[in-house]
Amino acid sequence: MTKTFWILGILAVLVIAFFMFASFRFSNIETPSYRVIKTLGSVELRAYPQMTIAQTDLRSSSFDNEGSNGFRTVANYIFGGNQTGQKIAMTAPVIMEMGDSARLSFVMPSAYELNELPQPNSDRVSLQQTPEKTLAVIQYGGFSDDDKIKKYADKLMAELQEQGIAAKGSLLYMGYNSPWDVVNRRNEVAIEVVWP
Repeated sequence: MTKTFWILGILAVLVIAFFMFASFRFSNIETPSYRVIKTLGSVELRAYPQMTIAQTDLRSSSFDNEGSNGFRTVANYIFGGNQTGQKIAMTAPVIMEMGDSARLSFVMPSAYELNELPQPNSDRVSLQQTPEKTLAVIQYGGFSDDDKIKKYADKLMAELQEQGIAAKGSLLYMGYNSPWDVVNRRNEVAIEVVWP
C-alpha cells in the first residue's frame, strides 16, 4: 500500500510539473498591442488598433455552455481547417462577445493582412476586421465561469458609472491561457467605451 501511495504521489508531482512547464513554455505567444490611456483603480482604459479576427457565432452568451464549442470551431480553422490547409499561429486572447449576438473570436497574427488569410472550410467561421476602439478592461486570475465573469463585469460597470464614462456595445470576455495552464492565468472582462 505504501509503495503504491509513493508511486501515485510521484506521478502526481510529475503531472503538475509538466503542466507548470507547459504553462511557461507556451505563454510567449503574440498578443495585440494596445496603449493604456488611463488607469481608474483596477480598470484600465486601453486604445486598441484595428485587428483581423476569425470568429464564429454562438447560440448563447454563456461561457460555461458555449465557450468550448466556439473555441473548437475557430481552433479548427487555425489548425489547418482552411482552403490551403495552412496552420496559423495561435495568439491571445481568445475573445468572447457576450451580448444579444454572442461570438467567439481569435485575433489573427499581425503578420497577416485580411486578404492574405486562407478562407475557412467551415461556413461557421468568418474573417473580419475590427476598427480601432477604446476598451475599459478589468483583469483577474484563476479559471473562469459565468459567475466569475459576471462578478468582474459588475465591478467594471460600477467603476465606469462612478467615473461617468459611457459604455457601448457588448461585454467581452478575454482569455489568455490554454486549458492546461494552471499558474499565472490571465482573464479580462472588457467593454468598449466612449472616449474623447
